[in-house]
Amino acid sequence: VIGMDADLLHALGAVMGLKMNLVNSNFETIIPGLAAGRYDLGASSFTDTKEREKTVDFVDYYSAGISFYAKSATNPGVSKISDLCGKTVAVEKGTTEQEEATKQNSKCTKEGKKAVTVLSFPGQNPVNLAIASGRAELGMVDSPVAAYQIKKTNDEFKLVGESYGFAPYGIAIPKSSCMTTPILAGLKALMAN
Repeated sequence: VIGMDADLLHALGAVMGLKMNLVNSNFETIIPGLAAGRYDLGASSFTDTKEREKTVDFVDYYSAGISFYAKSATNPGVSKISDLCGKTVAVEKGTTEQEEATKQNSKCTKEGKKAVTVLSFPGQNPVNLAIASGRAELGMVDSPVAAYQIKKTNDEFKLVGESYGFAPYGIAIPKSSCMTTPILAGLKALMAN
């Protein structure tokens, strides 16, 4: 497992004197896995939401927004969430972006506008493929992930519109684990160093 979340957990483990065993899982299975005792921590660019806090605790470490991105050669005509009416958008399953796009679809249809076609996929790679192939007009993803995807694809994609809905990212922790305080202390030690 590679990436920012993996690097953060390895650094956190080193500070805490723990060895991290990383398990690659689909995004939508991580929080249920934490609740079932399958995992001790969850790190996958989790937005700390009130809904998720019903199941897990969070130690927050970053603030990210939601961004739209599309193929560089296209102009989907989207600058804000209300512009999604009549568009096809790709999202990762179980994310806040899926929730946002689905809510916007309801608003569009209530207002008598064309529906939002929401295509949800089990990971970021299929989302990117849907956009690159033209199956989706654009994607919605957390702002740092959008920036990374653009860089990773040598500008095959571009940002469209403005990021919105900034909220904290957090490491998800089972409610019964008593790990919130030590994880927070470990993150503070990392940030201070």
